[in-house]
Amino acid sequence: MTRKLMHKIPLPADIVSEILNTAADATIISDQHGQIFMANRRAEELFGYSSGGLVGLQVEDLVPEGEREHHLSVRGGYSEAPRARPMISGLDLRARRRDGETIQVEIALNPIETDDGPIITSTIRPSDQVEDSEAYFRQLLETAPDAMVITDERGTIAVVNHQAEEMFGYGRQELLGQPVEMLLPERLRRRHVGHRAEYLAQPRVRPMGIGMNLVGVRKDASEFPVEISLSQAHSMGGRFISSVIRDVTERKVMEEEIIAARQEAERANKANSAFLAAASHDLRQPVQAMSLLNGALRRTVTDERALQMIDSQQHSITAMTNLLNSLLDISRLDAGAVIPEVEQFPITRVIDRLSDEFARQAQQKGLEFSSNSCRAVVNTDPNLLAEVIQNFVSNAIRYTDKGSVRLECESEGDYCVVRVVDTGIGIADDQREEIFREFHQCKTRGASKEGFGLGLAIVKRLSDLLGLHLHVDSDVGQGSVFSVSMPAAQEMAIGPEETATDDAGPREAATGLVILIEDDVNVANAWGLLLEAEGFRVATAASAPEAKALMKHVGETPALLISDFHLLDGSTGVEAVSAIRKHYGASIPAFIVSGDTSKVVKDARLLDNCTLMCKPIDTNRLLAAARHAIHTGGVPLD
Repeated sequence: MTRKLMHKIPLPADIVSEILNTAADATIISDQHGQIFMANRRAEELFGYSSGGLVGLQVEDLVPEGEREHHLSVRGGYSEAPRARPMISGLDLRARRRDGETIQVEIALNPIETDDGPIITSTIRPSDQVEDSEAYFRQLLETAPDAMVITDERGTIAVVNHQAEEMFGYGRQELLGQPVEMLLPERLRRRHVGHRAEYLAQPRVRPMGIGMNLVGVRKDASEFPVEISLSQAHSMGGRFISSVIRDVTERKVMEEEIIAARQEAERANKANSAFLAAASHDLRQPVQAMSLLNGALRRTVTDERALQMIDSQQHSITAMTNLLNSLLDISRLDAGAVIPEVEQFPITRVIDRLSDEFARQAQQKGLEFSSNSCRAVVNTDPNLLAEVIQNFVSNAIRYTDKGSVRLECESEGDYCVVRVVDTGIGIADDQREEIFREFHQCKTRGASKEGFGLGLAIVKRLSDLLGLHLHVDSDVGQGSVFSVSMPAAQEMAIGPEETATDDAGPREAATGLVILIEDDVNVANAWGLLLEAEGFRVATAASAPEAKALMKHVGETPALLISDFHLLDGSTGVEAVSAIRKHYGASIPAFIVSGDTSKVVKDARLLDNCTLMCKPIDTNRLLAAARHAIHTGGVPLD
């Protein structure tokens, strides 16, 4: 049923005629059958008729002959659903003058309800007389990059631009006068009528891209995703809603590809993390066995030539260990699997430990090694910071043939600065940035061929992860200074700190019972040979349940517990240590050993009087720590 229009004409016809004659544009009023019953002087002049000559004609008489049948059909459809149409419709309209001349025109339509039925007021303007502002609006509409559809209050399409025709696959005449719901999938049309009514009740500017999932449908019934902005406009013909429509098919495809790529990356990252966890354990196991066996041989063999072969073997094991650790570290850092465990601690804890570790190494190369501590307390991950400094010192010793290596620590204002100063070969200016790349080795004359060029690449990644500041000063042939700085939390007095070293005076004989929990037979045998060669007595188990069962056959409280973290039956070293301690009612010192560096393993640090050791372990440091634990009843500090 056709909705009644609100406009009425209460004035007498002669007054209406006089008003029309004052209008600047040609105006024709016709009835619902298309017969003209009123026209102003401007319309008579435009079409070349004498006064009153247009009255009684059909509007089709003012249309070129070849287009009259089509116009009659269009007018019939308009009569069934009359609506206001603004002048700037974008239609290619032509009119016929009385002398047969055809002219281009713009026509605005306004339906009016009268007591005698609906009438149509047509305002006509030659295209060459369209005002500049209207011409500009039309040009702006047609050249807009997005599709534009303007509808009246009833949702009838009044204006479209060329981009809308292209987007939806309709001709302009097919769109004008149709409900805007024709551009939506059929399943959404009824709901959209309600949305449109809500918008008209509370009109507002709705910007494009506010996260709504909108869909359009083309003439060929194909659907595509769109974004639509809405705004309201007023004209003499009533209220109009302007819709700017954008086809976002390509963007949606890109978004789906990005989501798929991210999901694939997450799957790959999980697979990578799983591989790293397995590799950290499985690859380090045979290296761990070789290292333990090498340590056992060193303590049982007395032949000088055999000891030289053991030294060469240890050198190869160390090189393999360093390469394996570096490759795994690089992979874990690149995979984002390294999560800092930040804590406040005195920097001297790291400096003193590294000094003990590298003093022997420098001495073996004939270098003077010195270090100093400062009272700074820093807030970072102690193990990752130690790895940064360790790489600096290791490189300094490697690239220094004579002179000295100094490990310095100073408080400078609010910062703690750690420097490694050497008298080595130095680094050329053009190599300063390159040395932090993977597999890059210094090309300075006299540079060592040892190493794999991964140490400083790891340092750079760790420093970025921890927010540390790196700096390098170097002169070729004079030496280098590598420094790392970090905010200092506070200062504290330096007190004596117990450290486990293997060269601090005469060594006491090793005694005591060690319970070893290790599920790899080869590694367990290597552990046993090393510990027994040192003088310890060893009892072994392969899992936490076996460790519990072992307690029935052990006639004394063990002095030390050593356990792998991951055990064969799914139990952990933490469970095994806890069970043994509960059985004896004592906090027996314990070492948890693992090549896995995941967060789960690091939870072993929460166990009291227990230290976490990473495979493969340096046998000298291990045995020194074992003697310390047995003699004092407590594990040494890191």
